[in-house]
Parts: sequence; structure tokens; C-alpha cells
Amino acid sequence: QQPLVESGGGSVQAGGSLTLSCEVTDYIKLDYCLAWFRQPPGKEREGVSCINWRAAYTVYSDSVKGRFTISRDNVKSALYLQMNSLKPEDTAMYYCARRRSESCTDSWSFIPDWNSWGQGTQVTVSS
Repeated sequence: QQPLVESGGGSVQAGGSLTLSCEVTDYIKLDYCLAWFRQPPGKEREGVSCINWRAAYTVYSDSVKGRFTISRDNVKSALYLQMNSLKPEDTAMYYCARRRSESCTDSWSFIPDWNSWGQGTQVTVSS
């Protein structure tokens, strides 16, 4: 009954790719946003990417822009993160999150605004 369930993590060499999935098991409303966060070892959680569910507008952190792509599937109620050109500094636990919001604003990654979280999936990038 976990509302958000991540999968797709694993170990990959630098320069490789992974695709993460987040299955929403309960519901998604059109005025929701979903996002990916990550927490590297020994560091604090940070925003990676956000998507508005109604129109699929997206926003990315500077560190992943041009390498990662967030997307959603309305029929499957699923969120994805395609990660290309992975770097060792991308190593982290990746979390799916959900909140009621019409858009991913400039301050979208403010963690207290997100009230639903998955359990996380580990991504390890070796050099």
C-alpha cells in the first residue's frame, strides 16, 4: 500500500545510463506535481527534477540538466527518470515525491512542501 514505489536503481559505470520508475499506487490528480530527489552518501537530500502532471512541464537542477529526462505516463500512473551520461557524483539514493501544486516553480525543491515520498532506489555510478 505504499503510494509511491521506486524501482530501476542499480550499479553502472560512468557514462552509462539508467531509467528509474515510480509507480503511483493510489491516485494522481491533475493539480499535482511529482519529482525526483536524491541523497548522496553523507549529504543532504536535493532536488533533481520536477514535472507538472497536467501539462508535463518540467524543471531540472543544474547538475543534471541536459543529461536527465523526467516524464510521466497518465495511463500507467507512473513517473520516470531517464539518466544518461552518468557521473560518479550522481551516486545517491533516489526518491520519488508528490505534492499538490499546479506547477514546478523556481522553489520547487523546497523539501517541506512535499508530503508524499517513496522508499527510494539506490543508484551507484563507478569510475
